[in-house]
Amino acid sequence: MTSIADQMHQTLADRLAPSHLEVLDESAAHAGHAGANGTGFGTHFRVRIASPFFTGRTRVAQHRLVYDALQEFIDQGVHALAIEVL
Repeated sequence: MTSIADQMHQTLADRLAPSHLEVLDESAAHAGHAGANGTGFGTHFRVRIASPFFTGRTRVAQHRLVYDALQEFIDQGVHALAIEVL
């Protein structure tokens, strides 16, 4: 079974063809915060990404591409998503 971070990584790789991609599960650092599920995994993520799809787009449009690609995970309980466009 693959982790949510691994699944998110694969989805972003498939949809945005990134030249750099990191998906970090930071859920353990948010234990007890809103949206935490008590397991320390699967609710709070950081994505560091560079993609040719971002060229010529505003930062908001770049972030929207990431959010749109990961919408199914948000619908399934991902509470927080920090995006760093590189």
